[in-house]
Amino acid sequence: MYVCIKYFRIFVKIDSFVKSYIGYVFFKLTALSFKLMPFSILYFYSDILYFLLYKVIGYRKKVVFNNLRSAFPEKSEKEIEFLAKKFYKHLSDITLEGIKAFTMSKKQMLARFKIVEDEIVQNYYAEGKSIIALAAHYSNWEWGGIGAQVIPHELFTLYKPLKNIYIDKYARASRSVWGANMISIKKTYEFFKEEHPRPRIVFMLADQSSHKRQQAYWIDFLNHKTDFLHGPEKYAKLFNFPVVYAYVTRVKRGFYEVRFLNVTDNPKDLPETELTKEFARILETYIKQDQSQWLWSHKRWKHSPPTEAQSVS
Repeated sequence: MYVCIKYFRIFVKIDSFVKSYIGYVFFKLTALSFKLMPFSILYFYSDILYFLLYKVIGYRKKVVFNNLRSAFPEKSEKEIEFLAKKFYKHLSDITLEGIKAFTMSKKQMLARFKIVEDEIVQNYYAEGKSIIALAAHYSNWEWGGIGAQVIPHELFTLYKPLKNIYIDKYARASRSVWGANMISIKKTYEFFKEEHPRPRIVFMLADQSSHKRQQAYWIDFLNHKTDFLHGPEKYAKLFNFPVVYAYVTRVKRGFYEVRFLNVTDNPKDLPETELTKEFARILETYIKQDQSQWLWSHKRWKHSPPTEAQSVS
């Protein structure tokens, strides 16, 4: 019986690797097919994808509508529907743009993803300071880690490794071509402790739900008590890296601009949760300026604050 179980486990493991590799082959072929695709054709397919997601499949439609209604209770149902349609068009665009990014040329990227305000970052580099750049699932976050290659700092992006090890390796390799180094969130502490020959800029997506509600910071955000990750503030304070917010705006279809806003020069000087609270305030301000650009299909408010959690007004 033991031998049977042992060989069964080996078979399952091999089968899993085979499925992962087949998935990787299909993914890579898809990415390569986008290489020669003009953007005009890409957006033609994006329009089809929008129709499928919104009209046919109804992808997370209930989640999107409930999120929009609860975030903007003052809006009519007609306004909510209008916002939802704009969001699905945006979602379709960034989905295909994300795939296109794997094979975009440097010329294409620099023409379509421009850093227009980076004086803060340049000044920190001149002072020899490493910094943390907080980002959000707003506008085109997929291009951020590679489009920011013109920044003088050594560029790193903290990310959650993909389950498919082959696609994960391909993603890391494609980003490294642009000078962007992807670091697993499982190695965050070790990474921050390391010495580097030149100042670093570390991009961290900071608006997703926390898996550890007891450690999350609960902030008033878009009409909800919302759990924010404690990690960005934790590491900013621990290593006293100045913090900026990387704000991406959509100029027109397929073209984006990036601005860096100062959050704090000295995280250690701030009271606990203040840094996270300021990030949430800035993010909410920009979401309200263009309400269709945030990731409304995410179940952002599926958790309620535990009674012992710290709540910040």
